[in-house]
Amino acid sequence: MEFISVFDMLKIGVGPSSSHTLGPWRAAQQFLAELRQQDIFDSVQSVSVDLYGSLSLTGTGHATDLAVILGLSGTDPEYIPIEDISKIIETVKSTHELNLAGEKKTPFTFDKDIVFHKTFLPYHANGLTFTAKLDNNLVYSSTFYSIGGGFVVKEDDSAKIGQEVDEKKVPYPIENSNDLLAHTSSQHKKISEIVTENERVFRTDEQISDDLMRVWNTMLECMYIGCHTEGTLPGGLNVRRRAFDMHKNLMAESTATYSNPWEWLQAIRNTEVKFRQILKWVSCYALAVNEVNASLGRVVTAPTNGSAGVIPAVLMYYLTIDNHQGGEKEIQQFLKVAGEIGSIFKKGATISAAMGGCQAEIGVSSAMAAGALCELLGGTPEQVTVAAEIAMEHHLGLTCDPIGGLVQIPCIERNTMGAIKAINAAELALETDAKNVKVPLDKVIKTMWQTAQDMNHKYKETSEGGLAVAVNIADC
Repeated sequence: MEFISVFDMLKIGVGPSSSHTLGPWRAAQQFLAELRQQDIFDSVQSVSVDLYGSLSLTGTGHATDLAVILGLSGTDPEYIPIEDISKIIETVKSTHELNLAGEKKTPFTFDKDIVFHKTFLPYHANGLTFTAKLDNNLVYSSTFYSIGGGFVVKEDDSAKIGQEVDEKKVPYPIENSNDLLAHTSSQHKKISEIVTENERVFRTDEQISDDLMRVWNTMLECMYIGCHTEGTLPGGLNVRRRAFDMHKNLMAESTATYSNPWEWLQAIRNTEVKFRQILKWVSCYALAVNEVNASLGRVVTAPTNGSAGVIPAVLMYYLTIDNHQGGEKEIQQFLKVAGEIGSIFKKGATISAAMGGCQAEIGVSSAMAAGALCELLGGTPEQVTVAAEIAMEHHLGLTCDPIGGLVQIPCIERNTMGAIKAINAAELALETDAKNVKVPLDKVIKTMWQTAQDMNHKYKETSEGGLAVAVNIADC
């Protein structure tokens, strides 16, 4: 039984895709680490990258080619200044030279040294191989798999996707929702409290708090940037940003001024609250995040980049609409529950659209948000799992068919749908006696995985079916 931390499920990184951008970026970093471990870094004469399956079919639209370059350049997606991304890429393109790990100038040509293969490697749909040519005509190659949510594995260590820790050190090991509910019942604790006890194995209380607030502040800043940025998204679809106009209309009657995201949050609390405005605000928050994501901005993978807008939108709904007194305590409680629900989905099914379609991204994020909101609203642990089940049940079978391989259409709007469903699911769960539930969370997770296995590969992030075929990028 593995332990997957909240911070594994909620990673800070760069858009537009956790599987196709963040994962390959991390794989490149791991490849550099291998070169050093093998004591062959100084012998490298050149490097090349082969992309397979979904990483190839939608790689350009997901910036996979850029991600591997940025990773090989020694940058980290969590900390790189966003403005440096275009500078590094342009330098490589113009000089035909890669500064490997930021230390070693190495010849590199985009068209020649990044190869897109339509074939799939047998282990996983998202495979990539790095090859380094060394002195004396020696070659070192290593293959990685991006399995969703920024997780990267090799075929021989696929089980090591969470924290490497002796299971006995974790006070409450959790494989499924039944385990989780057994712990909450025996210990008379909320789900967030169980999560806290497990996280203490790895971090102090102060570190847990600080890291959770860093996650939230990244989400908040992302919404703030998205709501204050006008224009068209990159990539060729000419998609106009909508969060800017929606935010402007929603704030039209407000005279408040603000100089940072937290003051902005407070200003929103003072706006008119009607049902239509609530729908618009939640949609605005989700749109804002995913427009930033589509622009290679910094977001929180929750549990993926393509679904990064659902959780912040629902938490922002709680803070700006439902509870104006909500603060750090509630924010951290929400993120803990969301992370735990996401980890159960990852263990029991998948969070990779290349493996399970969009039900694995928007569906899981909606379930995470629904459960987290339910606990904040006073739901029991059983009702929290009911909320997560309801949210996922109504995303079962959702396909992944991005036009042009870009995380824009239908991805951005789907975050608004997932957020609204999450809120509805939480409210339904609060009115439900868990004893009367016919479909427990573990059953819907099992069903989701079976649905993923039965789904045609055309609808698993390949851009070979659905909207991706019906609407040609040239028509846009």
